[in-house]
Amino acid sequence: MDETRALLACPACGGPLSAEWSCTACAIPFHIHDGIPNLRLRSDDVTETVRMFYETAPFPAYSPGETLESLRARGERNAFARLLDRSIPGDARIVDVGCGTGQMCLFLARADRVVVGADLTRASLALAAAAAARFGVDRVQFVETNLLHAGLRRGAFDVVYSSGVVHHTRDPRAAFGKLVELARPGGVIVVGLYNAIARIPTRLRRIVARVSGYRVVPFDRVLRDRTHESDRRKAWLRDQYRHPEEHRHTIGEVQRWLAEFGVAYLRTYPSTVFDDTPEDLFTPAADNWAVERWLTQVEWMRTLGREGGLFCVIGVRS
Repeated sequence: MDETRALLACPACGGPLSAEWSCTACAIPFHIHDGIPNLRLRSDDVTETVRMFYETAPFPAYSPGETLESLRARGERNAFARLLDRSIPGDARIVDVGCGTGQMCLFLARADRVVVGADLTRASLALAAAAAARFGVDRVQFVETNLLHAGLRRGAFDVVYSSGVVHHTRDPRAAFGKLVELARPGGVIVVGLYNAIARIPTRLRRIVARVSGYRVVPFDRVLRDRTHESDRRKAWLRDQYRHPEEHRHTIGEVQRWLAEFGVAYLRTYPSTVFDDTPEDLFTPAADNWAVERWLTQVEWMRTLGREGGLFCVIGVRS
């Protein structure tokens, strides 16, 4: 607990926290319940709407009978998760901002890594903490907090990972800047966002879903695969088609954010370079040609578009 407590901070002033969970700088008291510190300050209405949305249906849901072995086996079958795990050093300090039910945290919590999973939603964090206890994973700390006023120590993390969060904030560019603050100089930022072009198929499916009262969602492979897993199916349906706040971004737009906040661009996942299959996510791509980027994003409608159009951008803080 002491090791992970040092990675947390007062969300109001950024000061360190005492053993009694009060700020040693401004003396604001905080509380911990069921092992999950509440370091969340009330924020804007959009943030509160998103928080209440996920309180109703935490995402992603766990499969019935999930074990640590089955979770890691499922992660190993995911090419991105497998590559991320192999790219992160065994002694890294990792934060997963918007960790949801903590599945990526538990997958990455191996070797001597220390992982902090941060989320707005206590219902999601309760599932995450329960799974960690059930699986016997003790190098993960879950914390209830808001990215815009994060109860996380600035400049403390070797890897800042956040997927599916920034595009659900009122101001995604500002939210990205908050992520950058958490990384140490030389630390890696991995951010997952909806691509403006690859998201088009989902937006078309959403029209049909809304017209049918969400009874019909055509050509959604994920929903089809979860026919017999009602909780996971419900969570996916809500997250993809009924979310109250959503933004979409091009690669070029996110690259401008990186330049503005002092982050050196490494690559995207999937790669924008044709025939590029990286063995390490944290190495620079061979090229960064604008024409190739646009062609790739159009192609993503056929590939990533099947599962929501999420892509990742990876960079290193200067």
